[in-house]
Amino acid sequence: MSGTTSITSTTSITPTTSITPTTSTTSASPATTASSSAPTSPAASEPGPSAVTIPWEELVTSALLGTDRRPLRTGRTGAGSSAPRPPTPGLSAPGLSAPGSSAPRPTDGPAALLEAAALHTVRRRAALLPSVGATPPVPAPPDLRPPLPGAARRRLAHLLADRSAPSGGGRRGAAPDLTELIPQWLALAGERGFRAPAELLPALLDAARARTDLRPYVLSFAGPRGLWLAALNPEWRFALRASNGARLTAADDPNAVRRLWEEGLFAERVALLGAIRAQDPSAGRTLLAGTWSAERAEDRLMFLDALREGLGDADEPFLEAALSDRSRNVRSVAAELLSTLPASALARRMASRALTCVNADRTGEGLTVAVEAPHECDADMQRDGVTPVPPSGRGERSWWLGQLVEAAPLTVWRERFGGRTAQEIVALPVADGWEAELHAAWCRAAVRQRDPAWARALLGAPSIPPASGPGTASLSERSQLLATLPPAERADWAAGFVAAHGLSEAFQLLGVCAVPWAGPLGRSVVDALDIARDAGSYPWSFSGVMGLAERCLDPAEADRLEVLTTTQDEPEDASPGAGGYWSEAFRRLVATLRLRAAMDRELTGNDGGRPSPDHGPDPDPEPDHGETTRHPAGPDVWG
Repeated sequence: MSGTTSITSTTSITPTTSITPTTSTTSASPATTASSSAPTSPAASEPGPSAVTIPWEELVTSALLGTDRRPLRTGRTGAGSSAPRPPTPGLSAPGLSAPGSSAPRPTDGPAALLEAAALHTVRRRAALLPSVGATPPVPAPPDLRPPLPGAARRRLAHLLADRSAPSGGGRRGAAPDLTELIPQWLALAGERGFRAPAELLPALLDAARARTDLRPYVLSFAGPRGLWLAALNPEWRFALRASNGARLTAADDPNAVRRLWEEGLFAERVALLGAIRAQDPSAGRTLLAGTWSAERAEDRLMFLDALREGLGDADEPFLEAALSDRSRNVRSVAAELLSTLPASALARRMASRALTCVNADRTGEGLTVAVEAPHECDADMQRDGVTPVPPSGRGERSWWLGQLVEAAPLTVWRERFGGRTAQEIVALPVADGWEAELHAAWCRAAVRQRDPAWARALLGAPSIPPASGPGTASLSERSQLLATLPPAERADWAAGFVAAHGLSEAFQLLGVCAVPWAGPLGRSVVDALDIARDAGSYPWSFSGVMGLAERCLDPAEADRLEVLTTTQDEPEDASPGAGGYWSEAFRRLVATLRLRAAMDRELTGNDGGRPSPDHGPDPDPEPDHGETTRHPAGPDVWG
């Protein structure tokens, strides 16, 4: 701020806020100090009593801009001054005295501003009525789950405090990324039935507000006290939207259910429908049918998707009617849901069309699969969910064929091909170059119908190179097939794939494997990382897999990885700086695995009394649920 002297804006001046001694003034320049110490005329130094009549808004403006840029109209004589106003009887204040007073008077703009503001504050407060005390909120409901062990509570506080720390770009250093461990910690704490510490509920809700992936974990861990607290802060309304509907079921007050369904926010209605479908699928479908025609197209789409919960043959009439919906997306979802019901009329219609296109050909030396793709996409096919216009690069007939085969029940092919198993059918030769299209459609059908036998057959051996191109079993499709297998079989298949092809193409496959990666899968990942390091591979291309390994690898692998943390001599053809990057990445991986092991011990109470790193002494234990905890605002409101 230029000029002689100005008031800094450390204290804001509002109509109901007094000026406090924290308001500071900046030092004047030497020239200004010398000039200000010179004698002044009485007319120039005396503030007139009209200073108390300056409008409050004018004081605020002078305080914000500085008295050098916006001088006060204090009734002083001289250039730039306003004519003095008649004195206000009975008003006096230090430095702004009524006529005849011997009290000291301010001689500079800042002091005059403060004195005028102080006098105004007294006048304004005298005109205010006493505020009525607010009614304390209803106490939070009790949470009967056991409290966290002390070490685990400290760990959670550290994770939440670190979540807002800025992350550097490029190389991340050897320290674990704590923000990526929050979901895992919350999942473990939820599985073991602990309740959230009361003092950390605000930080938990803030974290969930910023990261939608945390919300299911946080809402489960926070429990009823978290929902109670969320109701007091508009920024945490997401918790209420996600839970209001989920807390009601068909067995609850029907009027409350109906009222929330008709008047609630969209997210609340979706949660309500999902909760009721989980308890009573018929009641959920009836609730949706009552307002179906009045819903917006985008809302109908989301509500229809919620019917996946508890989907059964009883839903067929409602879904069949939705095939005539005016929204193409709604029709498509309805057709998809019906195709997962093997006994539905749509599944039978699609099976009939698919069997017309795919036949067993016995005219040659052996059995082959003959394919005749449809020549048109008629109105009935479109009503049943077949999209007539193919994406760019796909032929119309192959596009229609894929949709028909995908929607047909997989059981029809066993009868069509003489009782052969899925593995035997997939092994049959396909005539005229239709194998890629047909197998890709069977892949999508196996994923949609969650058929592990077909998924196993279409995956093939893990040593088979991943295919590419339109209509083939890409890595994305293979990962979806892999997800339909039991967890143990899934891990064994992924381990074989990593051993055969390395990690560069295994990211999507590893993402569907159960955590932690133990046994053969964990060993194959560690071995593949070791091979990539020794080969001098471009290290940054493995950053995604390394990040996944930090969260998913079995912590027991830390000892095996310890030997890889040293920096090796780089081969001549290695990427520049590769050795240092690999060493840093392995040190971070080892540190993260050991931190995860410590988190697990802390949540089981088996930390052996060892102090947690980076934490002080254990705070006082959290009070039992029967006691009250003081809310930050003051009243004892925790249950």
